[in-house]
Amino acid sequence: QLVSALLHLLPQHSQQLKRAARPAPAPCRWNSGLPVNIGVLFVPQQEAWVVERMGKFHRILEPGLNFLIPLLDRIRYVQSLKEIVINVPEQSAVTLDNVTLQIDGVLYLRVMDPYKASYGVEDPEYAVTQLAQTTMRSELGKLSLDRVFRERESLNASIVDAINQASDCWGIRCLRYEIKDIHVPPRVKESMQMQVEAERRKRATVLESEGTRESAINVAEGQKQAQILASEAEKAEQINKAAGEANAMLVKARAKAEAIQLLAAALAQQHGNAAASLSVAEQYVNAFSKIAKDSNTVLLPANTGDVTNMVAQALGIYTTLTKPQAVKTQDEMPPAHEDSHSPATEVLKAEQGSSS
Repeated sequence: QLVSALLHLLPQHSQQLKRAARPAPAPCRWNSGLPVNIGVLFVPQQEAWVVERMGKFHRILEPGLNFLIPLLDRIRYVQSLKEIVINVPEQSAVTLDNVTLQIDGVLYLRVMDPYKASYGVEDPEYAVTQLAQTTMRSELGKLSLDRVFRERESLNASIVDAINQASDCWGIRCLRYEIKDIHVPPRVKESMQMQVEAERRKRATVLESEGTRESAINVAEGQKQAQILASEAEKAEQINKAAGEANAMLVKARAKAEAIQLLAAALAQQHGNAAASLSVAEQYVNAFSKIAKDSNTVLLPANTGDVTNMVAQALGIYTTLTKPQAVKTQDEMPPAHEDSHSPATEVLKAEQGSSS
């Protein structure tokens, strides 16, 4: 039994020497300690115990009560089925535009197949961590510096897909990967800060120019509307003025027509011609009396003092204008006895007596 126990411990001791020879990875979270087989075992929830019988895989113990054969059966691996968080160490990566970045992240894993996780890879945690680092470097090499900050979500998704493709045969599934910090070189950081300031100044200048343009457009639009309204108002004023003048001319024309009709009716009455002759003589005398008041230059006829002659000339003009009407009236009316003392003669004699 002692020899068999020593032979059984030799592989485990050689594995420990191999792990001590390579670089120390992050603290292992896969095993919660190997329990001793006492025949009756109680497996905790969310754990899977891998049992070997005589050095060969036998079965996986489910949570709860389990029975094993002492000395023959041995609990070789204890796998946790909970979600495991692994801190990916900081590493350097070169972007597409040759900028060196220091980047780290957090990896979230879960064991899907305890058998593959136990026998598919020597150290699952170390393997997944190295795979995450190499995948991160390769994905960052495909992006420029500006796209690294804009497309962090797509970068995380690409790293998760690459890890799942490689870790499928290990019985491990990567749920998500998150980049914690991205450290940029100081000179590149200063250049980025200057770029951000220049971009903000550019946006401020563009916004100010757009505001000036909008202001100028509004002022021009206001002046245009004002001119349009002023022209429409002037047009309406001219239309109203023309309509008023037209109405005034129509009213004056109607009034003049009515006055002419009334005058014609008055002249057609008895002694109408004598009244017209008297009115013409009065207007002539009044006009002659106002000649010297309107202007300093006065043109007088040769016979200024002969008022009778002037009135006779005015009556002659009126008689000449009214002669066709008188002839027509005589043709229509029956002949009457001529009166040697007509009203016009009497008015003329009265005017001569008053002037003398």
